[in-house]
Amino acid sequence: MNQVQHNAIVNFIWSIADDVLRDVYTRGKYRDIILPFTVLRRLDAILEPTKDKVLEMHQKLNEMKIDNQSAQLRKTSGYVFYNTSNYTFKRLLNEPGNIRQNLETYLDGFSSNVQDIISKFKLRNQLETLEEGNITFPLIEKFCSSTINLSPVPVTDKDGNVVMEGLTNLGMGYVFEELIRKFNEENNEEAGEHFTPREIIRLMTHLIFEPLKGKIKDGTYLIYDPACGSGGMLTEAEHFAKKLNPKATFHLYGQEVNPETYAICKADMLIKDEDPEKIAFGSTLSKDGFPNLQFDFMISNPPYGKTWKVDKDAILDKKDIIDPRFTVGVPRVNDGQLLFVMNIVSKLKTNSELGSRAATIHNGSALFTGDAGQGETEIRKYLFENDLLEAVIALPNDLFYNTGIPTYIFILNNKKEKIRKGKLQLINVTSEQFYSKMRKPLGKKRVEFSKDHIRKITDLFLHFENNEHSIILDNEDFGYSQITVHRPQRDEEGHIIKDSRGNPKSDTSLKDKENIPLKDDIDAFFAKEVTPFVPDLPAQKPISGEFCVYVLKCADGSFYKGQTKDFPRRMKEHENGEVSWTAKNLPVEIIHWEIFQTRKDAVEREDYLKTGRGRDWLKKQYEDKKLKSFERQAGAWYKKSETKIGYEINFAKYFYQHKAPRSLEEISADIFKIEEETEHLLKEIVEA
Repeated sequence: MNQVQHNAIVNFIWSIADDVLRDVYTRGKYRDIILPFTVLRRLDAILEPTKDKVLEMHQKLNEMKIDNQSAQLRKTSGYVFYNTSNYTFKRLLNEPGNIRQNLETYLDGFSSNVQDIISKFKLRNQLETLEEGNITFPLIEKFCSSTINLSPVPVTDKDGNVVMEGLTNLGMGYVFEELIRKFNEENNEEAGEHFTPREIIRLMTHLIFEPLKGKIKDGTYLIYDPACGSGGMLTEAEHFAKKLNPKATFHLYGQEVNPETYAICKADMLIKDEDPEKIAFGSTLSKDGFPNLQFDFMISNPPYGKTWKVDKDAILDKKDIIDPRFTVGVPRVNDGQLLFVMNIVSKLKTNSELGSRAATIHNGSALFTGDAGQGETEIRKYLFENDLLEAVIALPNDLFYNTGIPTYIFILNNKKEKIRKGKLQLINVTSEQFYSKMRKPLGKKRVEFSKDHIRKITDLFLHFENNEHSIILDNEDFGYSQITVHRPQRDEEGHIIKDSRGNPKSDTSLKDKENIPLKDDIDAFFAKEVTPFVPDLPAQKPISGEFCVYVLKCADGSFYKGQTKDFPRRMKEHENGEVSWTAKNLPVEIIHWEIFQTRKDAVEREDYLKTGRGRDWLKKQYEDKKLKSFERQAGAWYKKSETKIGYEINFAKYFYQHKAPRSLEEISADIFKIEEETEHLLKEIVEA
């Protein structure tokens, strides 16, 4: 479908809402009418050519007193659905006075698989409102306009020349998604909650299928999306797969929790002659629609940053995991995206030559959220230790309709090529050479991929080489051992306190955690000397009488914060080795000070940082650095039984490039230029 045809159809349907529904429905309710009637009109247009034959067959079967007519009527209609009423959309217009009753009869005449669609749209609940507003007739009349064609069959003139192109299933998907986006945008809702921009889906299909070019044989393959929305990903995946082998058969499976988008997806499957039962309704997390199936290809954009609290009872019994798909671990309840990953893992084929390939989209929390031993980390650990993760692609910001945050594509494969075994490829396509900026934003979407961009990104993946945009690492490089360092209790004189067995007592208040790369020897790492972290101190030194807040690092690794008006004297004591800083009377380092005119200034500063930024200023500046750079003292130890293994994927660690700040000369030149322009502008205004 070309862009002109697409825009014409979308604009026409959009105009129906403004022309017909304006005085009866609020703008927030337009979609409740427009979407189901668009679906019905498409089904109606498809059934029109065989309508009379279906009615004739229905009458014959009734005369023969045959109750189970479904198979014969489907055969007659040419599709897996049919309508046995005497009406079509156009015939409904023949009786304006009875249009409400006739419309109900028309709806009742559809086969059971369409009845499910009508039910999910809750369309019958709207009929009374349509009648009271006296808009049923004009609404149907608009949808019967000869200026648009919602049928997949082209409109021809008497000589057989094509007057209007047919609307393919792929094109219909575009229309539905654009309508949903526009309706949500009008209502200030999530502009792309139920679908993913098509160019991202195309990229995902390239990443899934291209590595198998020439390997997909004649036969049957199953494609699955556990959060299928309106079915766009399934349609695109089948479309691309057919190009690789037109003789192969691809069956589409999906599950969707939103009734409206489920209905659209199911209608799409009906038209494509797919089994509508392969689209399940309900939450994938709490009730798997296909518990006994495994799939060749999987593609999905599951919800992220969204709670799975409503599914919790089906997954957990108190703290015990009762769903076998998620026995590895569960993430925190406010973000269930990694549960969708484990659902996909549970459906990987193990008994086929090609195994299974999957592409799924996530935000950054899927890469690094959670400490070692927590649910998110345990899931990543499972993926790495079972060598299921083939690549992670960092996408540009502002690529989606409903969010501008960083997003990533995970590629999963349970039968990797030999060269990829034990490896993970990180691909970074966030630079401008991989996307183009849109002339007009759509929701929060400001950038897009062209065909050339998709080709370039796919080639990065297929070539499997180290370069500035692609880094290949061993799975172990992403793992770490998290050890708990115990520090001994000390008395006031700094001596280690021992228990009755002569072992040092652990000062539990001073435990420190340290993450050690998985490939490093923990004992060797623990034994080596570590240079304490000492940040740069301010160049300005306080003078006598100025109020100063200072931070000291004690020998046990803890911090001490003090306040004084006589800081110069205390500094001198420190330089002379006189220890009089803390109540524990232990050697320390001065690691920070801030100077204020009065104690009130210092208190206000600390209160601002504490309340305005959500964390105590001391902790914000030093705690994280302390955990990674603690000074290990003699007598400190760790227990191997407490060691936990974790995995995280840190893109910034591998792709970060420092950009030097602009020089003062450049900044000054820009300021002077702006001032000059402002001066000229003011002069023009005054003279005018």
